[in-house]
Amino acid sequence: MAHRILPPGSTIGMLGDGQLGRMTALAAARLGYKTHVYAPGSQGSPGAQVAAAVTSAGWDDLDALEAFARSVDVVTLEWENVPVAVVEHLNRFTPVHPGGRVLSVAQDRVEEKSFVNALGIGTAPWRAARSADEVAAAVAEIGPRCILKSTRLGYDGKGQARIEPGSDPAEAWAAIGSDAGIVEGFVSFSCEVSVIVARGLDGSMAAYPAVENRHKDGILDKTIAPARVPAETAAEAERVARRIAEALDLVGVLAVEMFVTPDGGVLVNEMAPRPHNSGHWTMDACHSCQFEQLVRAVCGLPLGSVERVADAEMENLIGADADRWPALMAEPGARLHLYGKAESRPGRKMGHVTRLRPRS
Repeated sequence: MAHRILPPGSTIGMLGDGQLGRMTALAAARLGYKTHVYAPGSQGSPGAQVAAAVTSAGWDDLDALEAFARSVDVVTLEWENVPVAVVEHLNRFTPVHPGGRVLSVAQDRVEEKSFVNALGIGTAPWRAARSADEVAAAVAEIGPRCILKSTRLGYDGKGQARIEPGSDPAEAWAAIGSDAGIVEGFVSFSCEVSVIVARGLDGSMAAYPAVENRHKDGILDKTIAPARVPAETAAEAERVARRIAEALDLVGVLAVEMFVTPDGGVLVNEMAPRPHNSGHWTMDACHSCQFEQLVRAVCGLPLGSVERVADAEMENLIGADADRWPALMAEPGARLHLYGKAESRPGRKMGHVTRLRPRS
């Protein structure tokens, strides 16, 4: 079926104004597209600093949303927790990718796990819980070592509580501050990997190689590309990501995070239908980065090459880490990316640095 191709000079609407929106806007500008950012309180934000236009209004401002939609040629997003009702409202006036169905799955961890398992793809054992008693019952069924997460929101370790042998499930329930949770059992794994796949309007797909992720205090610390796993494991991780993107009928980019089990298999941990922190290395080590792929996908363009031209290690700059910028700028081979955030806070992503090595 024929699809509409948006030519350079068109305007892409971006829901969200953080660093992902910023880097997408920069990739769009390189291809000749303009970006209009929409977000509450977005004046001076990372995305607003580089966008051609900015609308600072709430998600419940229907008039502002309509005006925004009528000013752009297509809408995409940098944050999967944009209310589905907002996406559906915008879609009355202009195409939105990814759409409401994708977001409804990605916004709820129970829906996400159910969707993945229905495809025959494995995850850690899990149970939904809506009370402390249900948490206790889930722990009794799954095992004494679990993690309790809120079903919605929560990222970089927020909205989560570990449950260890002898701990009180009621305390964990109170700690997540939510009326709906998911209890996930701990699994034995050798490392964590992720795959980012792009899917176009015509159903074509392109997947970046699996990468290895290391976390610190619940936040991504380093990404190593390519992942140091057997070729069969990397291929299976890519197959899983492609299968999920196809089943979602995704238009855009999707990141799928997975555990690698001791036997070389993979279990899906979580997914995000947007550019992802573990894909920032593609900006410096691939022919087309994840942000350019998002632009290409939503504009109906052919997807770019995902070929890796170098090995890479991406390091997040969290909080005061960004104060190292003078040394990083002087480091041969280091590619520094700062996000334009005025205030440094503990746990806040201020930028990243990618170090390249000859391709293995």
